Amino acid sequence: MSPDPASANRLRDLTLLRRVRDRIDRDYAQPLDVEALARGVHMSAGHLSRQFKLAYGESPYSYLMTRRIERAMALLRRGGICPGSSSSPTASRRTRT
Repeated sequence: MSPDPASANRLRDLTLLRRVRDRIDRDYAQPLDVEALARGVHMSAGHLSRQFKLAYGESPYSYLMTRRIERAMALLRRGGICPGSSSSPTASRRTRT
């Protein structure tokens, strides 16, 4: 007996949402936006946002910001960066004139 179409669609969406979550986890330091994430799984940005929030309790953007904050906190704990320092991994390079 095959699953009903609604269950099959939900399973497909969950698989795609997991891909989005994995991409955010992997590429959190890169510029990411909901539209690009949605294109990557062939969904509209609105559908992705709604389904992601239903599955994970927060929007894709909120999830991305949480990952970035967690990474920054881990670097601070390890002494990898100093607050306000230009030596942080995300600081822009300055050129001498």
